[in-house]
Amino acid sequence: MSSWNSVHLEVLYYVLGWVAFFSWSISFYPQVYLNFRRKSVVGLNFDFVLLNLTKHSSYLIYNASLFFSSTVQRQYRQKYGHNEMIPVAANDVAFSTHAVLLTAFTLFQIVIYDRGNQKISKIAIAIVSVAWLSVAVCVFVAIPKLSWLWLISCFNTVQIVMTIIKYIPQTILNFQRKSTTGFSIGNILLDFFGGVTNYSQMAVQSIDQNSWVNFYGNIGKTMISLVSIFFDVLFMIQHYVLYPAKNTDSPSNPTLLEEDAPQLTDERKAYIVDV
Repeated sequence: MSSWNSVHLEVLYYVLGWVAFFSWSISFYPQVYLNFRRKSVVGLNFDFVLLNLTKHSSYLIYNASLFFSSTVQRQYRQKYGHNEMIPVAANDVAFSTHAVLLTAFTLFQIVIYDRGNQKISKIAIAIVSVAWLSVAVCVFVAIPKLSWLWLISCFNTVQIVMTIIKYIPQTILNFQRKSTTGFSIGNILLDFFGGVTNYSQMAVQSIDQNSWVNFYGNIGKTMISLVSIFFDVLFMIQHYVLYPAKNTDSPSNPTLLEEDAPQLTDERKAYIVDV
């Protein structure tokens, strides 16, 4: 079993990990608060939330299994080397658990708050159905062979795919509305910082161990950082550069601009006019 070569790098590793945890965890709350304050989820893409729930659920299964199961850890070292450190830290498990709970709560907000004419697309439902059906097949394949590392790698693959595609619906919605109103930029800024610190944590481990195995040994953690950073930069460009005039998420203007009204239902239009 491998150990740390540098105490300073070990401390930095844990600091970066928990900074990433708090940044990513806090990033869920601006959107939750915005939905609560507006009593509306118009502007938040529902496909994004559904795909996100699938992504975080599968990522939680992967992280918890590799972190807690000695059997899975043994299979990991048999595959990547007995001197390799397990690429999952306590902050990864804590983040995944929190993410599942907050994403589920956001989905609950979608159910109880004003949705306008938005709804979950059939494409998103189909993608999620295929994802869970695929891992169900993997379970039946893995059980006879006791291939637990391979099995959780299937869940990790699902979370990678969800990470890549989950941002696309929100990006398209912002483009179609020419506005990011209803989608919290605070979420994005914190998500970006979490992605940077999460990737930095992996780099610190690799520097200390003089090995880059953890980057491809836990490709899911690598991809969640890189893909998040890429799309967060894109969202920041949309919010601050492309569509700045229509962003009205400040407390003094909690409802959508009237310019967005043509995209809503008649009831929502009436509400905006009354306000």
